[in-house]
Amino acid sequence: MEKQLPPLGQRHCRKILRSHGHDAPEELYQNDIYAEVREDNLYDKTIMNPGPYTIGMNNLSDDMPEEPLPMYTEIEMEDPTRQDIQNLIRTKRCVCIMQKWGGKREVMYTAFKALGDSVDYVQVCDSDTKLDPLATLELVKVLESNDRYGAVGGDVRILNLSDSYISFMSSLRYWIAFNVERACQSYFNCVSCISGPLGLYRNDLLQTFLESWYNQKFLGTHCTFGDDRHLTNRMLSIGYATKYTARSKCYSETPAQFLRWLNQQTRWTKSYFREWLYNALWWHKHHLWMTYESIIAGIFPFFVTATVIKLFFSCHLWDIMWVLLTIQLIATIKALYACFLRRNMVMIFMSLYAVLYMAGLLPTKYFAILTMNKSSWGTSGRKKMVGNYIPLLPLSIWWGILLAGLIYTIIMMSLCTDCRLLDAEKYYLIYGASAYAGYWLLMVTLYWVWIRRCCRKRRDYYDIDN
Repeated sequence: MEKQLPPLGQRHCRKILRSHGHDAPEELYQNDIYAEVREDNLYDKTIMNPGPYTIGMNNLSDDMPEEPLPMYTEIEMEDPTRQDIQNLIRTKRCVCIMQKWGGKREVMYTAFKALGDSVDYVQVCDSDTKLDPLATLELVKVLESNDRYGAVGGDVRILNLSDSYISFMSSLRYWIAFNVERACQSYFNCVSCISGPLGLYRNDLLQTFLESWYNQKFLGTHCTFGDDRHLTNRMLSIGYATKYTARSKCYSETPAQFLRWLNQQTRWTKSYFREWLYNALWWHKHHLWMTYESIIAGIFPFFVTATVIKLFFSCHLWDIMWVLLTIQLIATIKALYACFLRRNMVMIFMSLYAVLYMAGLLPTKYFAILTMNKSSWGTSGRKKMVGNYIPLLPLSIWWGILLAGLIYTIIMMSLCTDCRLLDAEKYYLIYGASAYAGYWLLMVTLYWVWIRRCCRKRRDYYDIDN
């Protein structure tokens, strides 16, 4: 965050407030990181341990002192009142608040409530986010360009793309999600989600729906996750536009393990369908595109599921090969288009994401819908092993259905003369299977030779311009 300050100046960046939750004393390392980052500054730092809270404060007021203050002091105090915290934030420029973990929404609410009306804009980011030096400035430019813009998000890139195949594919998917999907939504002033790692809100508008956002309930259960999407929905509900700018960038971590990634996607899907229902109430306030895209995105998983199951139980082996080839062909066309937009051939690997979607994400969506009112976070801390294996259950059921369809088709083809392949269909099946296997062999070879070798040589490399 320190790198943000020089280009912003005193007008736009008046305060830095870090709010973080923790489950146990050993997770207070986030506060140590804050203190370490602030060590480069010559202003007083105060750490207080008030029971459930730890508030780290940099004693930097709006008027910067001419003489350096003491480098570091520690003060213990009882649990402060909300007014105490608000007074600290209003009189100090840099403050770190640590509290018992109750979900991301809890720590966000603490920060929003404590800031009150002391600032014009509020920027949000995650604890693992690395901001581009001009990220905040570019967000502010968008909001200041039009009074009807209520919130704006930036381009989120993956920082640990070299960790695994999952993190690499996520980096490609993120690029599509932000630079194609959100860019299109921004054109119509209706970005559906200002992503948590990088977003800026008009504070006066945010404060009007802060309590209703924090106290959101679904089917009688208090909502914990989906805070960023619901915050965006609240802004849309009062008729203000939400925007996206690719000029503002940040870098964030993504799960590198398949199971951790699956748990994350389950949580995101729960909030997506929950917020889809809420978002539908405000379609009439915004461009027709928001209605069209929401309906298409909402019914797409069900359409794909019905189509795949029907073809797998069609008693014709060629139908199964046809659906596989069709999915791969569409994915390849989209990947080539992404290569053209990004001017980078690495996007061709996006064509492999189709199988990841069909084999993993699609069944996860149904599990997420069935457990939508469950408010557990799903993922565990970065320093903990993954302990939630439940999302593997829908995958097992889905794969079992597809395997049953394949076995059923083979049996029917051997028993029923009408289901047997014609001579021409046999050739089509052989050619299609060869093309499908050959394409995957080529892409996997390219991945291991090109991407993996490149990542090993330049493990921390990220091309900020592409």
